[in-house]
Amino acid sequence: MHKLLLVDDEPAITENLAPFLQRAGFDVTVATDGEEALRQIARLRPDLVILDVLMPRLDGRETLRRLRRAGNWTPVILLTQVGASTERAMALEEGADDYLNKPFDPYELVARIRAVLRRARPGQPPLAAARLLVSGPLRLDRLSRRASLEGQELVLTPKAIALLEYLMTHPDELLSRERLLDAVWGWDYPAGTRTVDTRIAELRRALGDDVVQPRYIETIPGQGYRFIAPVEAGA
Repeated sequence: MHKLLLVDDEPAITENLAPFLQRAGFDVTVATDGEEALRQIARLRPDLVILDVLMPRLDGRETLRRLRRAGNWTPVILLTQVGASTERAMALEEGADDYLNKPFDPYELVARIRAVLRRARPGQPPLAAARLLVSGPLRLDRLSRRASLEGQELVLTPKAIALLEYLMTHPDELLSRERLLDAVWGWDYPAGTRTVDTRIAELRRALGDDVVQPRYIETIPGQGYRFIAPVEAGA
């Protein structure tokens, strides 16, 4: 049974969410601020931490920074209350494995937890913290925002690069169009999910990926997309 540490200062959340996560098959411990969370992490060594950003004494973002500076790469899902792309970028750059905007569906949180645990690399930074993502002949340099295939640079729009980045940092995870729209374009972007399909088509053309027998991006009818090739952090 995986051990979770749930860190939130709102009793209305912890009193309902902790039992829900226990019913989902997790061993759950609760902390109410960042300082308590750091003590519990050292004592319990949880498999994953669910960490609220806005808390007294020591907020979630600083708690995460302290963990990563100490070389602790326990998987962390941040709970945020701002859906802006800058908030998301900061969360991932600081070493979060994933983030979820409040309010959220608890079933979505369980799905995110299981996905993060599947791709976690014990003692190593998450793919979300890697500068270079590699999947066979496909390489994505996140700093320069350039992708290449078989050594040839791909000509992609900025949104297609951002979409590829999100897919590659969430390999083998079913990602709905709504989630991709939120993650890449922002929760308040005035566009429909057709925007996602258009950029997926752009990626497929650039990658030479076959819709019927894909190497990289699989379509799950009525549900979304999945990056099916293995991904690792490059040197």
